[in-house]
Amino acid sequence: MAVDELQAIIQRCQILEEADFKGEDFNLFQVAGQKCLEDGHAAQLLEVIQNEKNKVIIKNMGWNLVSPLVRCIFMYKQEDDKREQCLRILDQLAQLCNPKELFLGLLEQIEQTSGEQVCQTVMLLLQPLQTVLLKLQNKKAYSVGLSLAVIMNQLTPLPVPYTKQQIQEDKLGLCQCCNAVVDFAKPFVNEVVKNMEKSSEYNNDMELKEELVKFSMKSLQYPLLTAQLEQLEGIEEHPFRYFATEIIDILWNIGELIPLVFVHHKSKSPEWEDQEFADIERKNSAESLACLSYLIFAQQLGVECFPVVFSPSYLLLCNMTHIKVLLKRTEESVLSKGLDLFESCLLRMEDNSLLHHYLEFRDFINVPQDLVKIMTLCPMEHVGKKSLNILQLFIDKFDTEGKYTLLRCLLKTSNHAGVEGYIIKNIKDQIHLALTKEYDNIWFTGHHLISLLDLVLSLPEGAETDLLQNSDRIMASLNLLRYVVIKDCESDNQTGVWTTLGKIEQNFLKPLRVGLNMSKAHYEAEIKNKKENRKEAHSSNTVCSVTVSGEKMPAMTTGMQLQVLHSALFTFDLIESVLARVEELIEVKTKAVMDENS
Repeated sequence: MAVDELQAIIQRCQILEEADFKGEDFNLFQVAGQKCLEDGHAAQLLEVIQNEKNKVIIKNMGWNLVSPLVRCIFMYKQEDDKREQCLRILDQLAQLCNPKELFLGLLEQIEQTSGEQVCQTVMLLLQPLQTVLLKLQNKKAYSVGLSLAVIMNQLTPLPVPYTKQQIQEDKLGLCQCCNAVVDFAKPFVNEVVKNMEKSSEYNNDMELKEELVKFSMKSLQYPLLTAQLEQLEGIEEHPFRYFATEIIDILWNIGELIPLVFVHHKSKSPEWEDQEFADIERKNSAESLACLSYLIFAQQLGVECFPVVFSPSYLLLCNMTHIKVLLKRTEESVLSKGLDLFESCLLRMEDNSLLHHYLEFRDFINVPQDLVKIMTLCPMEHVGKKSLNILQLFIDKFDTEGKYTLLRCLLKTSNHAGVEGYIIKNIKDQIHLALTKEYDNIWFTGHHLISLLDLVLSLPEGAETDLLQNSDRIMASLNLLRYVVIKDCESDNQTGVWTTLGKIEQNFLKPLRVGLNMSKAHYEAEIKNKKENRKEAHSSNTVCSVTVSGEKMPAMTTGMQLQVLHSALFTFDLIESVLARVEELIEVKTKAVMDENS
């Protein structure tokens, strides 16, 4: 029945001129063709399409069959003969149909798909779409760009497989699909390369080149920005590493790789009247460029394309903007890329080789501050530890003045006692080097050091400072002062500490002693109070709430509260013992000098 209807329409249209085809003819052909497919008559439909007499009809009307054809292909199982016949019909349509009409039909079909069928539909239609695009004469660059944009927009909502198991399973087919899209783009890349070799005057190919750059930039942001790109054991050819390599090859072949890596303004952004759209475009471009640098300098993909003429400090300078962009993201997959890129740039450098002038670039201050935020706020412990290691690596690369400036800045801005304690330990290490090496070090001795110690040997709020919350910083400061008092003789006074001892005692030691006495008295009274309340209570397991540093802690039994309070007292005793040792050393050394002078 369906085949008879189709034959009737075909016979009617065969006697008409191409210009005489009406809208009604198109509709009847589509309905009859769709019914043939749905009723399982794909073989008969294929015969109609292959018949030379129907060539003009298929050229004009065949594109209407794309939608029902795709539905039927997915309906049949892989090994079904009818599925194979449908695929042959699709191939015939790509060869015979009006390229412009079929192009729009194929794109519409890709746009309409969603969910689990996105990758399957894209992979099914890539070959016919490529065939059609290669036939187009007018607006070819625009059509290629539109095709790639539509495909990437459809893929972008899909989750990117991250773990080894997810990559191997490739449940939605994204890994396979991404690599199929790269293969789809290759003829157009080759076309640009071929015309670049012939002449520099090729406006259409300049447009095609721009569309390929846009596709590459989009691919760098998705899926590569969030993809797992490390080599994985048991996966011979990592699909995303292959995809990344292919994207880099495209950029290299069309002559855009080095400009994108080293000349950030090279990437053109469209003009948006809406500022919100402009900001989104700028952010997306920055993330794509950051991912590109990560692939090259951290993963070493395509690094052989670069001449070995760039100094490690210049490469670090070029990459600091990219590192900052990656570290601003909170996802582990992106954050870790920023840390890896930063680490790979630093490992290329010798210690003490980075000149202090680089700190005049804003990112050289902003990026270590971002590391501090990751160290203190990131819930993933391994990421926090890696951030700390990289911060130390960064400090080590600077010359002495650079270390001084950076440590001073971090001490002022970190606002975290643990980090401040770590910075102060670094300052102590630099003082040790200054006192034990033969050459002069003006930055960690004399008036420069005294200026720095004004920050180190101080309490944020004097005697009222929360000593428990600031214990890491206070212990580090006391250890630094103890070291200096032991190592730097008053007669030498290389550090200048002995001439400012009065100021140190007034601003640090005395307020600390007062604060310790107040804190210990307060906590001892709390312990006494808790013990008395415990006796009065029916059970020691009575649940209470405790507030620490303004934050309400989870419900605790009285016994648990007493443990916390005793732990705080232990911290105060530890601080007091080091403070007493410092005071003792100062007194002994001062007395010894007075005895010598008398």
